[in-house]
Amino acid sequence: MKQLIFGIVLLGVVELTYAQADQPLAGKAKGIIYNREFAVDGTLHTGGMGIGVNFGKLTSYFRTRYYNISISEIRHPKEYRQSFDFRTPSVNRIARSFIFGKQNNLYTLRGGIGEKRYFSEKAKNRGVAVGVSYSGGPSVGLLTPYYLDLIRFQEPDYTRFSIQSEPFSEENADLFLDINSIYGATGLHRGFNQLSIQPGAHAKIAVHLDWGAYDEFVKSVEAGIALDFFLREMPIMIDSPRVPNAENKMLFLNLFINLQLGKRW
Repeated sequence: MKQLIFGIVLLGVVELTYAQADQPLAGKAKGIIYNREFAVDGTLHTGGMGIGVNFGKLTSYFRTRYYNISISEIRHPKEYRQSFDFRTPSVNRIARSFIFGKQNNLYTLRGGIGEKRYFSEKAKNRGVAVGVSYSGGPSVGLLTPYYLDLIRFQEPDYTRFSIQSEPFSEENADLFLDINSIYGATGLHRGFNQLSIQPGAHAKIAVHLDWGAYDEFVKSVEAGIALDFFLREMPIMIDSPRVPNAENKMLFLNLFINLQLGKRW
């Protein structure tokens, strides 16, 4: 509900932007100081974090057309990180925290085209230029297996055991979903050799605040809402009664905040 309300507010801001952008400049002669801009951005959102680059063309004093390439993590809303204290004389490793019921990591590689529109002129040498940005385009979902360090006892002597790093499978489902058999998460370095690709699309809209809208250096912050859509459900969580209310989805809606730094020329 909060995301829906936030999206409605942003749509209202877009309408206001178009209305004010079409108004005359009241006799103030405006010119294009720069033609191009480049910026690197870092994003925090309700489903993870990401990084990206933006290549822009200043088409007017108040408008910039840009192309964006980014990669971002997408988490399931039911992911919950936890850990247990498991110590024996033969185990000297520190157990990592883990997410119970997770079977895949999901990253999305996005390529998009968008626009920034300013409707509040920044006063010279002070203040902030206010506007909106919106973009969309194709994306690729990158799925990698989520590995856990599982405790395997050696029958019949249950005082002896080994710790093995494994992804989820039908064969190890009982151990993978037994919280007493999990030592911890293996780490992000495992699973990239088992990468699978899923096509999709994305769109985002944001309020844009720029401390250097008409300066050489780009210094801006965005806050908005992002939508990622894939052609099938993304199997982030395991479909099992042991993982309640963790249905996998095709559609991901996230709030985000974005910091951009770069240069114009």
